[in-house]
Amino acid sequence: MSDAPASQIPDYEEQGFDGQEIAAQTRGGIVAHISRFSGIATSLTILVAALATLWEVGSRYILHAPTDWAFEVVMTLIAASWMFSAGYITLNNGHIRITVLSDIVAKPVRHGLEIFGMIVGIIALFLLLSDATGHAYGAIAKVERTGSAFNSPLPTLTSVFLALGAGLYLLQLVANLHDGVKSALAKMLVKVLAICLAVYFIAGLGVALFGDASPFTIITDFVTHLGKILDPSKALALRKVDLGTLSIIMVVLLIALMMTGMPLGVVTLSVSVLIAIGFFGPRGLYLVSTNAAGMLEHYTLVAVPFFVLMAAILERAGVAEDLFDAMSVFAGNLRGGVAIQTVVVAVILAAMSGVMGGEIVMLGLVALPQMMRLGYDQKLSIGLICASGALATLIPPSIIMIVYGLSAEVGIGQLFIGGIVPGVLLAVCYAGYVLVRVNLNPALAPTAEEAARDGKAPAKRLERKKLISVAMAVTLIFCVMGSIYGGVASVTESAAVGVIGALVIAFLRGRLFRTSLLGDTLVSTMSMVGTIMWLILGAISFVGIFNLVGGGDYLREMFLDLGLPALGIVIAMMAVLLVLGTFMEWIAIVLITVPVFAPVVVALAPDLGLTPTEAKLWFGILFVLNIQIYFLSPPFGPACFWLKSVAPKEITLQQIFASVLPFIGIQFVVLCLFIAFPDLVLWLPDLLSQ
Repeated sequence: MSDAPASQIPDYEEQGFDGQEIAAQTRGGIVAHISRFSGIATSLTILVAALATLWEVGSRYILHAPTDWAFEVVMTLIAASWMFSAGYITLNNGHIRITVLSDIVAKPVRHGLEIFGMIVGIIALFLLLSDATGHAYGAIAKVERTGSAFNSPLPTLTSVFLALGAGLYLLQLVANLHDGVKSALAKMLVKVLAICLAVYFIAGLGVALFGDASPFTIITDFVTHLGKILDPSKALALRKVDLGTLSIIMVVLLIALMMTGMPLGVVTLSVSVLIAIGFFGPRGLYLVSTNAAGMLEHYTLVAVPFFVLMAAILERAGVAEDLFDAMSVFAGNLRGGVAIQTVVVAVILAAMSGVMGGEIVMLGLVALPQMMRLGYDQKLSIGLICASGALATLIPPSIIMIVYGLSAEVGIGQLFIGGIVPGVLLAVCYAGYVLVRVNLNPALAPTAEEAARDGKAPAKRLERKKLISVAMAVTLIFCVMGSIYGGVASVTESAAVGVIGALVIAFLRGRLFRTSLLGDTLVSTMSMVGTIMWLILGAISFVGIFNLVGGGDYLREMFLDLGLPALGIVIAMMAVLLVLGTFMEWIAIVLITVPVFAPVVVALAPDLGLTPTEAKLWFGILFVLNIQIYFLSPPFGPACFWLKSVAPKEITLQQIFASVLPFIGIQFVVLCLFIAFPDLVLWLPDLLSQ
């Protein structure tokens, strides 16, 4: 079992072209030290935020004295972690990207695409910063406050964090560009660019400090005048373009840039900036930065780093291995028992984490070698591990459900409850498929007795410490999810309790201080969540501009005017999601499609025999089921690439894709089942809400 945290697992989308090589070259510079220090230092804020949230829960239920400060302090700490992670992630080339073209072009072209992506990113971040810094200076001057009982300066701090985070991102991107270009002339031009950027932002700070009468205004006025001259809004005349054409232009531009391998956050941010300036002129940048800053005030998203940290701690504490060993004993002499235990462990791990990548890699490291050693069929083993690991997308606490709930304005707790039945049903279908296959063809999987007789597996007994480990893990899951379903605590508060519970388990197992567990898990959580949040920031900016120019209304009307019955429109939307899933990252799919699809589903609710809330909840589960198909589907199914990163070298990617096809078929059948019978999703949330 590897000691690497789940979030440090190799990811085909995160490798970049020559990005690892370029990032390695920048590790010794001053910019690299700044990026590294800012990331590691702010990773500690996640733990502090979890402790503050736990204090709020304890104050409310034990001391009967709810706090006024906890909510806003936690938001401030987590916002700092999200923003200040940018330099660290860029240094290590960790931003999510799609490498469609880079896999088929020559190395010089790959390098050129990466340099192109850096240049586009620098332009987009500069334009964002040119407005965001002004917001930050204004917020500091006014000391903007929340107006709550605690009356914290949270709006001021979020504006400052956005500016500083984007500045770190820009600084490290310029450093990466300097090391990425090869000629002396190109390196000199990058240095000149860096000096110009520094002079501009220092001048902006000077104007904020000393007023418009200071000499610094000469520089800022010159740049403002230059911006007016270069204003593309008149030349592009986007206001004269009909909504259908403009929507197509935005989507095509988005997809085209994604295909080059640029970080997805940069892609969505760049398109947002371009359309905002082209449609509204330079003042459109205000809309982009406002949408971006708004993300930092979504309390629901605070649950994401807490759940990721909980999963990372439990994985490093060895709980996953103990679960697997315990299940191997419980499976007994059942033919295919190890496969069934893999499904059971996958369900438990999904309920502990909500993070799919780490679960698949853990199963690949632990379950796959054991199944191969026992004589299980290779294709059956590979397909089962990929499919079972992907259950983390559906079984609560699912990170995807949190992001969907934020986008569609659906209660996260209701989504979690709605995901239980589909998640368990899928797990049962996987197990049932395996049992049928191995009993029709016993050569696919030996029993425990047959494996022991052949000398492939020693007899096992359940050790006491492993039993205790399993009991603690199950208790933690029960406490976290039970507090959500019972209405005792919010999703974010329950996630914070889960973090502290995971730390207690690690301490009782003697892993907390014996290894670098806490430091490693905090840094890996900061890196993974920061990557997600910068992608969400770009996607929220894109969706905001897309809706402002009327694209969202146009697409909604287009779906409603298809002339199909209500269920037919839902099926059409599912088909669109299936297509997008072949080349687009799930976060981008959620944030781009849900604001369009959710209102359509609400409008169709009466024809579907549902209330608007029920319609959004039902569609949310269908959406997540569809995303689960995406995780397995060739040619870019992330689950397959995650497993390939830890599978034996002789197992090819083509073999993995072939192995998951039967399980994709099962997923598709279950998706159709829940489309046809919405009550299968809704009955449990309705029951528990009574």
